[in-house]
Amino acid sequence: MTWLETISERIEPLDPGATAAATARLDRLTKPPGSLGRLEDLAVQLAGITGTDMPSATQPAIVVFAADHGVTAQGVSAYPREVTAQMVANFVRGGAAINVLARRGGAEVVVVDVGVAGPIPGVDNGPGTRGARFVANRIADGTHDMTLEPAMTPTETEAAIEVGRSVIADVIATGCDVLAVGEMGIGNTTAASALASVLTQRRAAEVTGRGTGIDDAAVRHKVAVIETAIERHRPDPADPVRTLGAVGGFEIAALVGAVLAAAEARVPVVLDGFITGSAALVAAAIAPRLPARLIASHASAEPGHRIVLAQLGLRPLLELDLRLGEGSGAALALPLLRAATAILAEMATFDDAGISGPS
Repeated sequence: MTWLETISERIEPLDPGATAAATARLDRLTKPPGSLGRLEDLAVQLAGITGTDMPSATQPAIVVFAADHGVTAQGVSAYPREVTAQMVANFVRGGAAINVLARRGGAEVVVVDVGVAGPIPGVDNGPGTRGARFVANRIADGTHDMTLEPAMTPTETEAAIEVGRSVIADVIATGCDVLAVGEMGIGNTTAASALASVLTQRRAAEVTGRGTGIDDAAVRHKVAVIETAIERHRPDPADPVRTLGAVGGFEIAALVGAVLAAAEARVPVVLDGFITGSAALVAAAIAPRLPARLIASHASAEPGHRIVLAQLGLRPLLELDLRLGEGSGAALALPLLRAATAILAEMATFDDAGISGPS
């Protein structure tokens, strides 16, 4: 059996001993019990994910998967698909929002070409001066147009999932203790909306938003395009891999492999926005115990994102009306993970400080 066929049984529930120990320590610290609110919940979750009552978040990595989408031929985006390659080059040079936020958060950025259409200007397989490490692992020059045929063949779908798995295995091997994920791909909110519609059983109009900033008429057209693709392929939510192949994308498939691999390795996964959330929906349909190991960084301005988070049972840490992608929201959440782990490790207990605790 393949890794994907057996991954569900290898993603375990959160470690009960570690969560109990972290909870007990938090209640002994020099503060009223529960007074740090969700920061305490986050500390306990990190303990359960990692299997230790003293988890760390000192070496985060932000991995951004990039690919193009054949459905852009249907006019679903305000930008031409050439922007995907141009933005990947910008990531590597260090000029994008994710680079700025990662530098402030002390995180490495890794950008992976899973299916960008055409050459990436000025980029080779090496680090940028101030930007990101680039990994070339292209399956094809973009997906097929999902309104005419499946976005990916079964072989392409599995290959893209494997890209995500192998890249994350390498990142974790270098010491990464927190994985934040992001994406880049003109047209990918269309694919994410299609996946969300199928896997949440909601109408396309309920989970489809403006993406790169299209107007009301263009949103209605985008919904119609998604409905056409779903009607053509009739994907079954009980078959998440086939659904992914029918209406997904290379970078979304790689994200599926990435979050599953990190969960298997007991590394916390910080999701970004709507596209990473839709990938997590697919991954959770493959491995139902996965959501407990995911952290939702924020709730984006895309209407489908809250529906996706509700389906996953996740509550976002931040509310900033972001809709950029790239891993930007995940980068902003990283200091909260560091704070949660620092509270556990550095704060004194009542006994340590010689302070009378609650009676």
